[in-house]
Amino acid sequence: MGKNLKRLRNSAGLSQEKLCMELQLRGCDLGRSTYEKYESGDLNIRISVLIELRKIYNCSYDEFFEGLDGEE
Repeated sequence: MGKNLKRLRNSAGLSQEKLCMELQLRGCDLGRSTYEKYESGDLNIRISVLIELRKIYNCSYDEFFEGLDGEE
């Protein structure tokens, strides 16, 4: 999932810092180092963060899970 998180963030033209600031405005208490761990796969993402990311990126939940089932 980390690769998808990074792809979506880059497509939106956001740095990790700017994304985290936007998430904080939306009530997600999240620092850049934590978000970096989401993208690297070292930490599982909280559903509350995923919900807000879907709103920020205006995408479907499927885009977060793309390619994770072994099918392209």
